[in-house]
Amino acid sequence: MPATDYQNWSPSLSHFGRSVLILRRGQVHSMEDSATPHYQSTNLELQLESFQRQVTDRFLELSSVNHDDLLSLSWVGKLLDSFLICQEEFRMILHNHRAQMFKSPMDRVVSDFFERSVKALDVCNAIRDGIEQIRQWQRLLEIVRCALDHQRSIGEGQFRRAKKSLIDLAIGMLDDKESNNSLAHRNRSFGRNCAGRDNHHHTPHHRSLGHFRSLSWSVSRTWSAARQLQSIGNNLNPPRANELVASNGLALPLFTMNSVLLFVMWALVAAIPCQDRGLHVHFSIPRHYLWAAPLLSLHERIMEESRRRDRRNACGLLREIHQIEKCARVMNELADSLHFPLTEEKEVEVRQRVQELSQVCEVLKDGLDPLERQVREVFHRIVRSRTEGLDSLGRPE
Repeated sequence: MPATDYQNWSPSLSHFGRSVLILRRGQVHSMEDSATPHYQSTNLELQLESFQRQVTDRFLELSSVNHDDLLSLSWVGKLLDSFLICQEEFRMILHNHRAQMFKSPMDRVVSDFFERSVKALDVCNAIRDGIEQIRQWQRLLEIVRCALDHQRSIGEGQFRRAKKSLIDLAIGMLDDKESNNSLAHRNRSFGRNCAGRDNHHHTPHHRSLGHFRSLSWSVSRTWSAARQLQSIGNNLNPPRANELVASNGLALPLFTMNSVLLFVMWALVAAIPCQDRGLHVHFSIPRHYLWAAPLLSLHERIMEESRRRDRRNACGLLREIHQIEKCARVMNELADSLHFPLTEEKEVEVRQRVQELSQVCEVLKDGLDPLERQVREVFHRIVRSRTEGLDSLGRPE
């Protein structure tokens, strides 16, 4: 939904806090009655309304992108930025109203949220490994570029070198489509200093970085992204009216943040290669929630992308992965059709294809490191929020 449509949503958004107040008072009013000048929003209601508006704004912006930008490195980066912003505002709601959040019956709902958060940590670890896999493909493309990107004439020896890397790339991507289990043993925790990941040795110290099982050195070889997403989404139901009344409306931001967490993890699994990918997750979100329409619209668009014939068996829906596959296929076909020495026309075509390949390499070079840093930040924010929450559960005010 375009961001410009937001103005059509604004009137109903202003009633969010008021509807909670109406429920709490046990009164029956029309929306017009609740908008009387005598109404005064409480601080809690203003915070709850602000959070709903924040989530709505973020997903409206994410859903306003055109088809070419959806699932690009840039878009996934914006998705993670949006998650971090929403998560921080939600954390403040937990902190400011912990006396209500961490007593019955809300304490159980909060504990469920933290359990889902732990499961999201495993997804972050698996996604980080998928990013590393994309880096391996990028390096093979760089070899092709270096072999063929010359000012002088391109010879047969240079093409043989490029062809070997193209074959390695094709095999690597095919293996990833057929089975992602090979990624499991290379998975590394975000608790480790990633800047030194290539030179750092595994030690017992690194295997005891905390009580989160996702801080272990790797996910299990039998770990499944599809099953993990289903587990995060299990029993995720919208709050009933009596639950809203009992919680003074606090049950709603918990459901909202749970839904955001599930969607973000699902979108990462859709985009990035990881162990046993699967996208068949049901989002049970009533459309009267303001953020529901853009979130469900994105879900449907991503599912449509996954059903496209040329993406159906992809190892990841990230736009740049599709570009890698396309470049590799075109270069392979071109290499098979060449005869040496090259004609002037063929050399022009080769240089044009190398230029297209170079553009893909540059996008990957600029985008993969920032994306990994964002995934790492999501991981650490989830850990920090859960630690603070568990501490509050143990010592409610």
